[in-house]
Amino acid sequence: MDLSYFWTGWAPIWHTLLIGIVGYLTLVILLRGTGPRTMAKMTPLDFVIAVSLGSVFGRVVTAEKVSLAQAVVALVLLVVVQWVLAIARARWRFMRRLLDSPPVLLYYAGQLQHRALRKHRLTEVDVHTAARQSGHGSLAGVQAVVLHQDGSLGVIGEDSMGDGSSLLPFIERHRGEEGHPGIPHGD
Repeated sequence: MDLSYFWTGWAPIWHTLLIGIVGYLTLVILLRGTGPRTMAKMTPLDFVIAVSLGSVFGRVVTAEKVSLAQAVVALVLLVVVQWVLAIARARWRFMRRLLDSPPVLLYYAGQLQHRALRKHRLTEVDVHTAARQSGHGSLAGVQAVVLHQDGSLGVIGEDSMGDGSSLLPFIERHRGEEGHPGIPHGD
């Protein structure tokens, strides 16, 4: 039996400790410096970055042939890419279209939007669950349910609808589409 499976000396242990501590601190400082948006509810872009950071961090902690500088550069690179994409997303509409999933209207003015539910693999039960979680006992009094970019469902009560300006772009998108009853047509 080869004992190197169990023990290869102190050098790999010290390497793992050094990379683990410095890498962890670097990651915390980077994420702290990029603001709460990095750690908020995740959009698909945020999720990809989070998974990538976790993967890189896990790999560099256990890899013997990864230098401290290479580990830090890898972590900084991923955070910088996320930061650059976030700036581009905020600045240019085409980047928002490329990187973001727009909110989707699932329920409006008493009507479920069945096509949208099917497309996003949701059910009527999901809409009712969202209503319950927002304090509604039924869909009575609910004006709209929206699937947000982060995958959460938002419920807007009739008394909270106001002029509907935050929903108007999504209502406009559904106008004229067959199978979307209940979407008002402009006067």
